[in-house]
Amino acid sequence: MGAEGSGSDAVSLGGEEPPRRDAVRLGAGAGRLGADAVLVGFVRALRAAGVDASTERLYAFLRAVAVLRPGVRADVYGAGRATLCGGHDDLERYERVFAAYFGSAGERAPRAVRAAPAHRSRLVARAAPVGPGAPGEGEPPGPPAAVLASSAEVLRHRDVAALDAAERAQLRALLAAFALEGQARRSARRRPARRGEVDPRRTVRELLRRGGEPARLRRHARVERPRRVVLLVDVSGSMAPYADALLRFAHAAVRAGRTEVFTVGTRLTRVTRELSHRDPDLAMAAVAAAVPDWRGGTRLGELVREFLNRWGRRGMARGAIVVLLSDGWERGDPELLGQEMRRLHSLAHQVVWANPRKARPGYAPLAAGMAAALPSVDAFVAGHSLAALERLTAVVRGTDTGADRVRGADRA
Repeated sequence: MGAEGSGSDAVSLGGEEPPRRDAVRLGAGAGRLGADAVLVGFVRALRAAGVDASTERLYAFLRAVAVLRPGVRADVYGAGRATLCGGHDDLERYERVFAAYFGSAGERAPRAVRAAPAHRSRLVARAAPVGPGAPGEGEPPGPPAAVLASSAEVLRHRDVAALDAAERAQLRALLAAFALEGQARRSARRRPARRGEVDPRRTVRELLRRGGEPARLRRHARVERPRRVVLLVDVSGSMAPYADALLRFAHAAVRAGRTEVFTVGTRLTRVTRELSHRDPDLAMAAVAAAVPDWRGGTRLGELVREFLNRWGRRGMARGAIVVLLSDGWERGDPELLGQEMRRLHSLAHQVVWANPRKARPGYAPLAAGMAAALPSVDAFVAGHSLAALERLTAVVRGTDTGADRVRGADRA
């Protein structure tokens, strides 16, 4: 993050010298969404990256920014670090998301989105006094945080297929901060705990150690572990505008937790090892070399059957959360896809389908493959934008109960 990443530096309130006031015109997206919406979007990005930014911490963050200066990068950084990070593990994720969402210090403000609202809001921002060790020391004064953040907030809801090269680069930086973990499950193993069932072995050993004198009961509790997540990413021709973003999303998931990734098209290819590279660009290059069926046809039924026969029944799909990222176009037999999806649902803990076409106005799952698969899908979500992928992350984690539950019910 550069110099602004110093978490030990105090946030200046501007009381030492009269602040310089600059009237900064926000981009159209920020004028429409409002300053608070921009900051809430930043908190959503943190949650997608695995930071436990609860509602209480969100309110504390908004209050802290209101007391400080919402247009000054150093103040937003300090307020968020102090209120949104719950532990040492959150700090690295916070640094990455902040840099991706607000841009690097000294970065020029992006162009305003052309779709202008009825009116534009103006945000009065004061330049932060730069002292020794203050965030942004030695760097050229960049635009206020709200200008860069408004661009990221608008970008969250843009269709990936409609982004230009600069917006795709910003999207890739935001996707690199994602963290995908499955719902927690209680394992058979137990560990010492203050509350829980009595551990007879440890209790007896403690009594023997004390020579039979009374001692406190020793207790244990089951260990909770996240469920395995399996991603099946469609790389056929109809998914070409979304394939790069979805594979970068999969790369972040592999780096963060227990995730297996397969590409589906005319062949089934396991690319978990290729996506384990730390650098996203190296990972994408390795995937490109390993996948032989880029922009080909789609044989979802046959490939789901191959996945179940080779991997799923051996244990990879048992009790896992299986996510299919596809538009549902099927060149093969739809009845075969429906049959294999029923097999998959019987093995997996949850089956989620993310379809980039779902967000389009008037969309209905009328394609033969999509219609055949939906009765065996637990949650049907969109997958066209950064915000949609954030919601998918919440569904997999079990914190979003608003996703369409379509199995045996509504299919729209």
